[in-house]
Amino acid sequence: MNVEEMYQEIILDHYREKHHAGLREPFDAEVHHVNPSCGDELTLRVDVDGDVISDVSYDAEGCSISQASTSVMTDLVIGRDVADSLALHDEFVTMMQSQGAIEPDEDRFEDGIAFVGVAQFPARVKCAMLGWSALRDALLRATADQQSPAAQEA
Repeated sequence: MNVEEMYQEIILDHYREKHHAGLREPFDAEVHHVNPSCGDELTLRVDVDGDVISDVSYDAEGCSISQASTSVMTDLVIGRDVADSLALHDEFVTMMQSQGAIEPDEDRFEDGIAFVGVAQFPARVKCAMLGWSALRDALLRATADQQSPAAQEA
């Protein structure tokens, strides 16, 4: 099995058995994102405890790439602090914009390295980015709510 076949298998495995799928409570923020170019849809919830992501759950409809990328992303960020998760988001964006030219850090990205192959297909980059964009949006909302004066008084 070559590397590309292995990456395809990782994506298919996460598509078949989506990790952390199904919306759960409690949550600090919920977002709904749509990829208008292909119709993928995602509702994502994030629960933050202090500065650590304690849970990410989601409900998704769409292609294998968008759903697998979201599954991989949840594995990577649950238990990680918000700042590092946002940095990981930025690194994932850089990888996806590289058209496959960047070799990701396997220790940092784990199964996420499989998406370096997707980066070679610009039409599919938005699919792989859907969950990551939703995560960034949800984290910014959750942390803004935690820092608001009303949230601090409660």
